Amino acid sequence: MIGADDTDDHGLAAAEHPVVATAAHADRYLRFGASGDLYHELLPTILEQRITIGEAHRQWKRLCLELGEPAPGPFTRLLLPPEPSLLARQPSWWFHPLGIERKRAEPLIDVARHASKFWEWSALGGAEAGRKLRLLRGVGRWTIGSVLGPAIGDPDAVAVGDFHLKNVIAHNLAGEARGTDERMLELLEPYAGQRGRVVRYVARHGSAAPKFGPKKRIMTMHAW
Repeated sequence: MIGADDTDDHGLAAAEHPVVATAAHADRYLRFGASGDLYHELLPTILEQRITIGEAHRQWKRLCLELGEPAPGPFTRLLLPPEPSLLARQPSWWFHPLGIERKRAEPLIDVARHASKFWEWSALGGAEAGRKLRLLRGVGRWTIGSVLGPAIGDPDAVAVGDFHLKNVIAHNLAGEARGTDERMLELLEPYAGQRGRVVRYVARHGSAAPKFGPKKRIMTMHAW
């Protein structure tokens, strides 16, 4: 669960690219753990689709406040994520006052309805688990790439479709201010099998991609 056996950097500290080598050396104690729990990884990740991380966190908090049960132990204010059976019973319109529109509410409901299969899927490995997850409504490449790392410890999982990640990789690995998903995957190809590990190294220790133009105004889902 905590990645105690993930002690090999797979030669990344000796990689030819200086950014990868430097980042791998700086993060040599980083471990890929595996919660084994696709259900609990999928829920907050689906909420992060199409909106800012701050807004997604607020919606996750509100969802847990509405449907979560008290956690066992002495911490009386700590709530568990919603049980699948309870979440699956909610109609899509129930989520709207929480700021969750139908396009994200329906995948949450679908994930809850299939939750009993996830322990089996978690044992299949990254590629096969990804194929299974694609069968779920509203679960695409970005969501799958985001959950396979923390859920099953897949070091090759990459969140294709991320708004910022492609630029971060293109900037650090090729000196390009902007990138595409295709360009990102091309730059990561030499690290096949460990692409997710390289992404995490670079995101943590590389430099931010240049920013252009004024900062965009953030509109909450309530204003849509």
